[in-house]
Amino acid sequence: MMASAKDLTVQGELRYNEPMSRHTSWRAGGPAEVFFVPASIDDLSAFLAELDIDVPIFWHGVGSNLLVRDSGIPGVVVSAAKVLRDLERLDRYLVSAGAGVPCTALARQCIRWELGPSEFFAGIPGTVGGALAMNAGAHGGETWERVESVRTIDRAGEIHERAPGEYSVAYRSVKGPANEWFLAATMRFEQDVIPSIETLNNMLERRKTTQPLGLPSCGSVFRNPDGDHSARLIETAGLKGHRIGGAEVSDKHANFIINRDNASATDIEELIEHVRQTVLHEHGVELQHEVRIVGRPQS
Repeated sequence: MMASAKDLTVQGELRYNEPMSRHTSWRAGGPAEVFFVPASIDDLSAFLAELDIDVPIFWHGVGSNLLVRDSGIPGVVVSAAKVLRDLERLDRYLVSAGAGVPCTALARQCIRWELGPSEFFAGIPGTVGGALAMNAGAHGGETWERVESVRTIDRAGEIHERAPGEYSVAYRSVKGPANEWFLAATMRFEQDVIPSIETLNNMLERRKTTQPLGLPSCGSVFRNPDGDHSARLIETAGLKGHRIGGAEVSDKHANFIINRDNASATDIEELIEHVRQTVLHEHGVELQHEVRIVGRPQS
């Protein structure tokens, strides 16, 4: 019989009732029932192989696009980003990037290797794994445009190599084999595209001047609807600066909700829903979440 998380012997760390506010960029959210930080891929594989099939698993990167409800996450949160940091050039145009590699680090290294187009990765907060999971993009580029293959692990601890054709990829949406998580991606860059450090630095400077980077947030809360921008719709609905509890719609970028004053996850979620309903009423446009909201709903 397979074991529950508390019965397992691991090389990494097992923490119980771990506050997810420590592991999300919003600095809010309830506890993970069990929080596992594997010491290696082998440790992760062995853990998954022994874990009872009925125990829920949530895969955590760096929490840059995540809202954990105040009631927390049942089961096991796997935080493997620290052991998925390999970044390797395979040949003239191919790069292997672990799911825990920050997208900005990928952009900078590809520029050193003169591999492009790669600058747009600097505009994506979080890691390669998160970018793969949602087809993240910035400045006209999208993650899966570069993907040659991916390596995944399933909940039995088995590792798979998969082609892009095994996934349904759309704007900020990726659907693939169930109960698998990204370990790494092989990415192909183009022969005649030389990236520019100046372009990358300009992108980073633009982020600083147009986004509230000094305050806890998740980046863009809503996807852009076809032919428009969520920030414009939210701003023209008069919502800049609107607050619920400690959560506030940013005055700097209306598609950012910031943790202004010890906001709870409930404050943030209620403000997200208020923005969505107001934009629907004012503009007739139903905004779709870009942020992922997880955990037990409030009773």
